[in-house]
Order: sequence, then C-alpha cells, then structure tokens
Amino acid sequence: MNAKEVAKITGVSVRTLHHYDTISILSPSRNPENGYREYSDDDMDRLQQILFFKECGFSLAQIKGLLNSPGFDREKAFDLQKKFLLHEKRRIELMLETLEKSVQNMKGKMTMSIKDKFHGFDFTSNPYEDEARRLWGDKAVDQSNAHIKSLSQNEQEAIAKGMDDLFTDLAKIRNALPDSATAQAAMDKMYNHFNSNFGYRYSLEAFAGVGQMYVADERFTVNIDKYGDGLSKFLSEAMKIYAESQK
Repeated sequence: MNAKEVAKITGVSVRTLHHYDTISILSPSRNPENGYREYSDDDMDRLQQILFFKECGFSLAQIKGLLNSPGFDREKAFDLQKKFLLHEKRRIELMLETLEKSVQNMKGKMTMSIKDKFHGFDFTSNPYEDEARRLWGDKAVDQSNAHIKSLSQNEQEAIAKGMDDLFTDLAKIRNALPDSATAQAAMDKMYNHFNSNFGYRYSLEAFAGVGQMYVADERFTVNIDKYGDGLSKFLSEAMKIYAESQK
C-alpha cells in the first residue's frame, strides 16, 4: 500500500507518515519505479504498535527505542497496552459517572457531597514520573510523592487548581519576549510556586530542565499548549533565561 492508502485506512495523515519515515521510526520500502513509499504487512503491524504506544502516553523517541530494542516482544507490548487502556477505560467511566451525577445534582434531582463531586479524579498520579526519575533521581520524586500523598483531598485539589490557574495566567503572556521584564517576573512566580507546593526544592538547573522537557517530550508540549498555542516553547526559553540570570 502507498502512503495515501495507509492514511485512508488508519486515519494517520500522509504528512505524519512522512514524518515517521524522516525520524526512522517507520521506514517502508520504496517502489523502484516511482520512488513512492510502499507499506508491507510488517510495516502496518509496526504502525499499529506506534499508535497503541502513543495512546498510552509514550513519546515518539521512547516508542522508537522500544520497537528497535533487540528484546522487544510484541505480545508483551500488547499486554502492557491492554492494561493501560483498561485502566484509562475505568478512569473515564468513573469520571463520566461523576459528570452525570453532577448534572442531576445541578438540576436538584440528587444531592452530592463535596467528595462525590471529585470521584474519579486522581491528582496524585503522574504519567511522566519515569521521565522525572530519569532527570532528577528517585529521591526527589519520592519526596514529592510522599508530600502530595500526605495532604488532604482538599489540599490536593487546591494544588491541582493552583497549577491550572498558573498555566492559564502564563498563557496570557506567551507572546511576550522570553527575556522581557513581564516574562521574567512570571518565571519568578512560577519558580516560587513550584517550590512552595510539591515538597521538593527545585534547583535553578532543575527548573530549566523542566522547561526543556516541555518541548523535548511531545506529551508535555500537547498538554501545555492546550492553554495556548506556543506556550511550551515560550516557557522553555523563559525558564532557561530565568535560571541563568539567577546564578
């Protein structure tokens, strides 16, 4: 199959398929007559694995490493992906249940407690924990996790809301120059917010490292840019400048 046929079947754009070839995560053979990409059954199996891993939150760099590993086991990969997706299914079902009850509560057809209103939300889990451990070590992550878990539900919810408010405000200035007084004042607020809420003192180097991760890992980029296009890039540059200026 050529790229257009694959795109039609899978929903993956031709542009994305070309990008996968460029970064060597999915490189089909070429038709010797016209140079067009030709996808074999094995290529389609690999594409399926790529898409499953993406749904499980892995970055393309991580997926490439997994698929190219000599020890890669497709059956074990399916088992891992199934466990993750079942977990997500249950989480979404709980949130849908809470949403429906909230609608009924709003209409006066039932009464929900404050605790019930947040059933299904989990602010203690971190899908990027492995990456954080790689960057800053087990001690820092364990210390932060222990701090969060020691807080009450209301306190955990306040932290989550505080982060949401923080990124909402940062999105408003994302078009400013990263080294401007406005941007750097915001970085100072962000740095202090991080160090006041997670039970771990971020060094300036670690703070800049977080910013680098915002653009290096597409999971972070996608989530942060939900607040405003280009926010992750702005933050990465501004956080680096802040860290260097405080030394």
